[in-house]
Amino acid sequence: MTINSTSTIYLALGSNLGDRYANLRAAITALPPAVYVVQESPVYETRPWGYTDQPTFLNMTLKGETALEPVELLQRLKNLETGLGRQPSVRWGPRLIDLDILFYSDLVLETQGLVIPHPHLQERAFVLVPLADLVPDLLHPVFGKSIRDLLAGVDVSGVKPYEPTG
Repeated sequence: MTINSTSTIYLALGSNLGDRYANLRAAITALPPAVYVVQESPVYETRPWGYTDQPTFLNMTLKGETALEPVELLQRLKNLETGLGRQPSVRWGPRLIDLDILFYSDLVLETQGLVIPHPHLQERAFVLVPLADLVPDLLHPVFGKSIRDLLAGVDVSGVKPYEPTG
């Protein structure tokens, strides 16, 4: 069920500390009512990006609907991360949970604390691979390229399907 006056959003989720899969599931469970989860990508195990001396990540993306404005959504996601136990760390460092806004409808926004579409998504196989599972033909509103086309431009060798055990 979609409520009127909502926006379609795409989020990236990542974890490389503790029970990584449980951390992703806990974040998804905690999203409503701020975000109604419409669709989830498969989960992938990925090499770290940026700061590489850290454990491997589990990453995924999801499609959702929200009535929150972009800045409110960002604040809700940051509060959710803290509530799930995320601690301050070095940039791109280890984290219990990471939630990023990739797209907010077709909005292009650049403020002091928030850039939409996410400014690095076109460089990150760990985002593009699971996003292509959901919406390969979605057009990036800045680059005018589909997720499939952006994915063709990155090295995907460090992205492997993940199957939870137990």
